[in-house]
Amino acid sequence: MRVRYVLSEVLTGLWRNVTMTIAMIITMTVSLTMLGASLLLFFQVGKMEDFFYQRVEVSIFLKVDITDEQRNNIESALKGNTLVKNVDYESKQQAWERFQTQFRDAPDLVNATKPESLPESFRIKLKDPSKVVQLTEEFKTQEGVSEIVDQQQLLKRVFDLLGALQTLALTVAIVQGAAALLLVANTIQVAAYSKRREVAVMKLVGASNWFIQMPFVLEAVFAGLIGAIFAFGTLVAAKVFIIDGSLKALTSVLLPVDWSNIWLMLPILAGAGGLVSAVTAWITLRFYVRV
Repeated sequence: MRVRYVLSEVLTGLWRNVTMTIAMIITMTVSLTMLGASLLLFFQVGKMEDFFYQRVEVSIFLKVDITDEQRNNIESALKGNTLVKNVDYESKQQAWERFQTQFRDAPDLVNATKPESLPESFRIKLKDPSKVVQLTEEFKTQEGVSEIVDQQQLLKRVFDLLGALQTLALTVAIVQGAAALLLVANTIQVAAYSKRREVAVMKLVGASNWFIQMPFVLEAVFAGLIGAIFAFGTLVAAKVFIIDGSLKALTSVLLPVDWSNIWLMLPILAGAGGLVSAVTAWITLRFYVRV
């Protein structure tokens, strides 16, 4: 009987303040979507770091006037180095062919570039990618070496940018979450005020505080859970239509987002939306509304 009464009061309260309930659900949806997106980005950045740093290369570019003896000396030193896992030599012709593939969407640039304008190089994979500085110190003064490029430094800039985007998404989620909490608190205050006479009667007949507060708390939890479901649906739609749709060509670089991470967002968002809404409603009733 008590459960039926509480549920009926919840439905009545939601319908009585339907516009504020809708606004609360929309705000929760936006904030939880941003929270889910920032968490997915966090997982993705970690996955990309593990993937690319294990495949990072060091490029040793050779001088234009390098002699065969100098080239052979560099190659022998690299192959005999304990830090090096694999060494690949790239001639000017091979560098030009790779350049054509990489910049095939810029035909004017490709046509303006000649094979002899690209340097020869050695592409090196290390046993331990963290030993790049040590390898650089050993070979930067070698005769015939023009420049040593560490791909880790290039990747670091990319990951710094992704980290900034992650921070931005999380910041927006926090701001939206604060707005959602204020809206929850305001909705609960309005609902409690509209039922102040019923609450007074219930207290006179001996109803406990938790019994009086439960319908209001459940209203907030309901809005939080619905917002979480909508936020999860937004992430699924983004995965299907954007990540696996219009951006599918970039998955070779950005790596695909795993469905396991998408499904993990459902309990996280539901827990965050429901728990935060419940705590906010309880605090509101406890400190700002006399029930």
